[in-house]
Amino acid sequence: MSAKKRRDAREEEERGRSPLQDAFHRLLKHRAGTLGGIFIILLILVALFVDTTIPAAIFGGEVRPLIAPKHFAEVSFFERDLPPGTPGYPLGTDYLGRDILSRTLYGTRISLSIAVVAALVSLVIGLTYGIISGFAPTRVDNAMMRFVDFLYGFPLIIFVILLQAYFKAVSRRGATGLVGVLVNIDRALGGMFFLFVALGVLNWIGMARLARAQTLSVKQKEYIESARALGAGNLRIVFRHVLPNILGPCIVSETLAIPGYISTEAFLSFIGLGVTPPTPSWGLMISETYAAIRTYPWESLIPGTALALTTLAFNFLGDGLRDAFDPRLRGT
Repeated sequence: MSAKKRRDAREEEERGRSPLQDAFHRLLKHRAGTLGGIFIILLILVALFVDTTIPAAIFGGEVRPLIAPKHFAEVSFFERDLPPGTPGYPLGTDYLGRDILSRTLYGTRISLSIAVVAALVSLVIGLTYGIISGFAPTRVDNAMMRFVDFLYGFPLIIFVILLQAYFKAVSRRGATGLVGVLVNIDRALGGMFFLFVALGVLNWIGMARLARAQTLSVKQKEYIESARALGAGNLRIVFRHVLPNILGPCIVSETLAIPGYISTEAFLSFIGLGVTPPTPSWGLMISETYAAIRTYPWESLIPGTALALTTLAFNFLGDGLRDAFDPRLRGT
């Protein structure tokens, strides 16, 4: 087949693809994005099946407490601070004799839970706020965006720290009523509930701006005017015409924001305002062992490496999705 025929056949195939198929095809061509997606899929599988694989794999069928810290009196001196490669402990143990591999793999659940829940909350709130602002009259739009501008100037990380410190204090002191219910939910989730609230509810402002800008651009299109002329209401226009056209860039933006959520959770856990011990979090594991990094470096470097690889994977996937959904690259 000549080069011209091959080119014509490729162009015909590309014209036959839907926009979503074309985006997926371009994502597969993005090597870093594909590797990031594969790594994230592996993390999801680990998070889903860690309960059924780790005890048998590490302890030969003997189930030991992987998460709950052992009392020093219950742990043999020779089980503490074991180096990687020790039989039964592939990545060694920490200062309490807990297996580092199992705690690192369990920490995957914390990071992925934060990534998924915080991103979904931020996406839903930001999309709703931005679309309402974009469709609202000019005065309402200006008022809504001035509120967003105020939040941009507000030190959100300081507010998150204060919020976490308050709820940690309430949890220790005991509470009743609605606050008591929320504290009990937080305890049941290992200290993650208030992290979901803090990271998701307070990080939607960038998404709101993006959704508003996309809505203002889309609502001027001819097909929106045609829908209005046919009698479609605002609600139908939003769900049938606006939302499908702005969802792609918003999802890409939220994917690029996920590494920030994971890093913030690790930072809060590192300073003692994240998940509740003994729930295994990579930031908490680093916080508990960084003082002995010169003597037992693997205890900090292993969760730190897992944290770095996960944030890199989400960054690579976000870059790949951004290129895949760029309409200017369609057919390339």
